[in-house]
Amino acid sequence: MFTGIIQAVARLEKVSDSQGIRTFDIQFPAGFCQDIEIGASVAVDGVCLTVTEILSANLLRFDVMLKSLQITTLSEFTQGDKVNVERAAKDGAEIGGHPLSGHVDFTAQVLDVAHIEENYRIRIGVEKSWMRYIFSKGYIAINGASLTIADVDKKEAWFDVWLIPETRRMTTFESKQSGSKLNIEIERSTQVLVDTVRDTLEENLGELLPILESLLEKNNIDIGDYLSQTKK
Repeated sequence: MFTGIIQAVARLEKVSDSQGIRTFDIQFPAGFCQDIEIGASVAVDGVCLTVTEILSANLLRFDVMLKSLQITTLSEFTQGDKVNVERAAKDGAEIGGHPLSGHVDFTAQVLDVAHIEENYRIRIGVEKSWMRYIFSKGYIAINGASLTIADVDKKEAWFDVWLIPETRRMTTFESKQSGSKLNIEIERSTQVLVDTVRDTLEENLGELLPILESLLEKNNIDIGDYLSQTKK
């Protein structure tokens, strides 16, 4: 498990491929790898990777399977790229963000970046099938960082996050621009709740559910939004 609080920015020293496995040699800042062992987990841009070899005090090797390459941005990594990294959380660790598994659900694309004085807003486009799990003020993990969702447009399929200067300093987000791809992990309790509600509604409403969804969509509301409003 990870906390979603990025601990450092690391650099890819070498990328190589052999028999369907991609290998990354990653250089970490001094002290990051202290007491690390082969088999330990490290989140690299939000993807949980396993240490396969310790090359030096600050240089670790990771092997990545084809499946992880297919559903994350790891397939696009090249030598010299910088990535967000976090060690696996220890028992009793403070959860400064929200619990993450390191299992990325999908990639999304940056639509726009805006600088407003010291504020930094990233607008991210998402496939509509995933928008059902994205709510204003909810948590989401982007490249391994736990962030709070600001504005959401269900109809246009995008959401915004705002970054404070400290987050920008400690991560690679400052280098992102329109067209950049990001790894997204949905907050698990939200996903379970939304899926449970939809299954219950489908079981009880049957063919009426698509009609209800269509009516709500015209008002830029999905089932989850509707239920949260009716509980207030």
